[in-house]
Amino acid sequence: MQGGVRKRGSTWSYYFDLGKVDGKRKKKEKGGFRTKKEAEAALAAAMNEYNNAGTVFEPSEITVSDYLDQWYELSCKLNLKYNTQVAYLRIIEGHIKPKFGAYKLKAINAAVLQEYANNLKMNGYSKSHIVGILTVFQSALDYAIEPLHYISQNPMKSVKFPKVERKPRERIILTLEEWNQIIDRFRDTRYYIPLMIGFYTGLRISEAFALTWDDIDFEKRTLSVNKQIVKRNFGADVRRVVEKQGKREQRSSWYFTTPKTPASVRTVPFGETLYNALKQEKTAQMRNEMKYGEYYTIHVLKKEIDEKGNDMWRVVPVQKCVESQLQRVRLICIAENGQYTSTDSFKFCSRVIHKELHLAFDYHSLRHTHATMLIEAGANVKNVQTRLGHTNIKTTLQTYVHDTEKMGEQSVDLFEKITAVKTS
Repeated sequence: MQGGVRKRGSTWSYYFDLGKVDGKRKKKEKGGFRTKKEAEAALAAAMNEYNNAGTVFEPSEITVSDYLDQWYELSCKLNLKYNTQVAYLRIIEGHIKPKFGAYKLKAINAAVLQEYANNLKMNGYSKSHIVGILTVFQSALDYAIEPLHYISQNPMKSVKFPKVERKPRERIILTLEEWNQIIDRFRDTRYYIPLMIGFYTGLRISEAFALTWDDIDFEKRTLSVNKQIVKRNFGADVRRVVEKQGKREQRSSWYFTTPKTPASVRTVPFGETLYNALKQEKTAQMRNEMKYGEYYTIHVLKKEIDEKGNDMWRVVPVQKCVESQLQRVRLICIAENGQYTSTDSFKFCSRVIHKELHLAFDYHSLRHTHATMLIEAGANVKNVQTRLGHTNIKTTLQTYVHDTEKMGEQSVDLFEKITAVKTS
């Protein structure tokens, strides 16, 4: 293959033959290099790339802002769940575009990204926030390489994520005494059953509040996790939601969607305590429906299509007196008059626990407590992983199983027994 460099005016350029196409010889030439040495280095790189791939890469002239819009439309909207789309778009519009939007995509390099990452730390962002921002940008740049071929390598791969000391989380593991305080406080309220489900099964909040009575098998004493419930803006583009910057969206509604991951689809056994609570609740709901009559709130399912073309089901509340041809769904987490007890309304319960019981509580505390108590009691970690619906056991160990004083004492006792046997 023939190639070389030459001076054109005040700058240098390189050229080389690409071989024959349709019987005609083709040549690649590129200029604008300040020195002969720069042109020779670029020539060597271009010829090497051509020899390996049969083509010479041409960086795209697109700006980062325009590219991120394209990436969101081509990839994010098709592959991410609704809430993840919202989270990604907030990072794109709130963090990446303000800093890099005007850059040419080809101009982004590891040096400017490293400086940006370091500044995030200096500005007080948490470790999870920094990782979230940089990971979204890294994913976007990966897509620019393959399948779009806008850039040839991802500069984010060379960036060292800054080390940030993780702040201690306020989320707690409940003691039995604290749990009894909580459940006694809410025993005769709409929050009693959601609390019982969370404590005795370890379900995620979106799974627990999506449960319907046909998910419960009283004979086998199991519940089926086959959906989750999320709040979203029906008929509204995700960009509209993000642009509102947290302002109340009048058209929001609750939807059944598929669970978080394939591993989240599972059957969870439960014991006598939850069995009795659910039995009593089902009887009470039947009695309340008769009591309120036509003014009782029921829920029906309306089929809609999401951004990916998949079916989704909107949970629509209607009074019983309103005739509807739509399928009725019998939610477990409801108030006396049938109104849905949502994850939003549960925030009131958490605030009361904060104020009256002085506990840094949220619904996920029940999941943490459930997993930790099982491990303390000697449960097999693999079984706990399956029960919680984790894809891999690492998540179970690192995120939900916390080192407690009881675990420490058990470890000491176990080691004493081992060494006593060996030295006796």
